[in-house]
Amino acid sequence: MRRSTPFSSLNCSRDYSDPKRELDQEVLVLDQEDFENKLVVWNDDHNTFDYVIDCLVDICQHTLVQAEQCTILIHYKGKCTVKSGSLELLKPMHESLLERGLTSELI
Repeated sequence: MRRSTPFSSLNCSRDYSDPKRELDQEVLVLDQEDFENKLVVWNDDHNTFDYVIDCLVDICQHTLVQAEQCTILIHYKGKCTVKSGSLELLKPMHESLLERGLTSELI
């Protein structure tokens, strides 16, 4: 077994007593948007897994994997937050899910 070298014996050339940035970095600042709203889909006894998956792909623009995972959570946990974002984004999705017979709510 090889022994590690203690920190005190390492040859370090940096001076950590006066830390300064070596390079200037540009930092992008994102505008804070209202992501407090959530679109929740509830479990029911009459829609099939495939139907719910198709609805999530069509309406919420989920990938197939995302839609499958959400559908499993809906089935086993009773509900799942399928999308979060602004009310303007979520309201049409909510209405479309309701039109297709799914039980959803905006929180």
